[in-house]
Amino acid sequence: MKTELKWKLIGVFAILVASIYFVISKPIKLGLDLQGGMSIILEVDVEHVIKTQYKQLAQDIRKKLKENNIDVLSLKVSEEKLIISLLDPTLNEKAYKVIKDNFPQVDVQISDGILNASFSQWELNRIKKLTVQQAVETIRNRIDEFGKLNANVSKLGERRILVEIPGVVDPDRAKAIIGRTAQLELLEVVDSAYSKEELLKRYPEGIPEGTKILEGIPEEINGQKVKEWFLVKDTPIVTGSQLKDARASVDSRGKPAVNFELTDEGASIFGEATAKLIGKRIAIVLDNKVVSAPVVRSRISKSGQITGDFTPEEAADLAVVLRAGALPAPVHILEERVIGPTLGKDSIDKTLKAGIAALILVGLFMIWRYAISGFISVVALLFNGLLIWATIVFLDITLTLPGIAGIILNIGMAVDANVIIFERIKEELKRGRTLRVSVEEGFKRAWDAILDAQITTLIAAFVLFQFGTGPLKGFAATLSIGTVTSIFTALFVTKLFLDIILGGKKSLKYAF
Repeated sequence: MKTELKWKLIGVFAILVASIYFVISKPIKLGLDLQGGMSIILEVDVEHVIKTQYKQLAQDIRKKLKENNIDVLSLKVSEEKLIISLLDPTLNEKAYKVIKDNFPQVDVQISDGILNASFSQWELNRIKKLTVQQAVETIRNRIDEFGKLNANVSKLGERRILVEIPGVVDPDRAKAIIGRTAQLELLEVVDSAYSKEELLKRYPEGIPEGTKILEGIPEEINGQKVKEWFLVKDTPIVTGSQLKDARASVDSRGKPAVNFELTDEGASIFGEATAKLIGKRIAIVLDNKVVSAPVVRSRISKSGQITGDFTPEEAADLAVVLRAGALPAPVHILEERVIGPTLGKDSIDKTLKAGIAALILVGLFMIWRYAISGFISVVALLFNGLLIWATIVFLDITLTLPGIAGIILNIGMAVDANVIIFERIKEELKRGRTLRVSVEEGFKRAWDAILDAQITTLIAAFVLFQFGTGPLKGFAATLSIGTVTSIFTALFVTKLFLDIILGGKKSLKYAF
């Protein structure tokens, strides 16, 4: 055997061993349709974010106008714009210039002595796009914290998100973790009462500006469930964005709680605020509900504790969503499906039978049509299948039912390259050339046709992967991998085996 053939054989053997190692050492990830699990389609409430952004813009504009000695008479926030009335209408032009210079993302108009400010269309589109992207990342982080690393979270349209979690055992718990906004705020308590009506009676002219009323969670006092209502300042001291860590724990009474730690920035702000609020209460607010309102006994900076009527599981889940971050906007479940593992097992059994049947039929045809060369193509086809499987495992790709369809399709596509090569070799033999020369010419002349066919397949697979949803991406992934490996096995492995069998002979009966 020539030295070149020996090195090629060693290379193929090394690839074979590496492929077997990957296949044996690590189980392949199965998708939702094969393993069972749940699929949820969520819609992001982007309008909620836009309203919040307008509230923040109102505060910023009020502050900036004050810095420029412009007094605001009233500033109303609507869904689509801010309506600004000045104490001195003659300063409208000056206010217009201040807003334009400091808030380039805002369109400003003066109409009937009133300033109207609204986000530009470009800014609105940016907010919507960023909100959905942040929601996707937050949900993905939460699922990772939850322990389901094999989930698919992807954007679906402009404001929808597809979440697929294979193998989930508690759909209700998963939904609670995925869909919870988990907006944490620490707010100064102005007043409180055990009914909303009682609280409102104390303010016959309306609650003070810059405050809001929040509902507390029911607590058991003297054997009865009571609910406290809180009048709190609208502007939070710190928010969940300044949270560094959150862990499930127990409180002083031995009940489940959540300990949280703030970032350096958050700790500095919180420390200064609590130093001024000693003897007063601070409301720990989660999704606009007061979960606890402890009295500040001393300066607090770095950490705190969220207590409430939690179960150990609820405390653990709350810690998960706080660590992963709050959703930028509420999400609503539009559709949910739970797929049982039995259906997935049935799908695997049927597709395996289809794959084996396809392999046997293709193999028999190739052996009948091309004799020894056909048998070599079958061996190369098995090698190709092993390479595809090992690559899927190595790249940590989740295998779905469409992905298996892509692998089965590759059985025919991989053999197709061999058919082109063998037919070119037979044409050369008909011209009276020796078997050795015919093989060399056949491989050389078939290369262009094979390459063109595989490149067009890869282009189609790339488009499917780029613009398709989860199942289509699985099909595109296995199709792409199979296309690349089939080129290698057809032009390298098949050629190597043919060279070894020929062994330098001028002719070999039943070779083709």
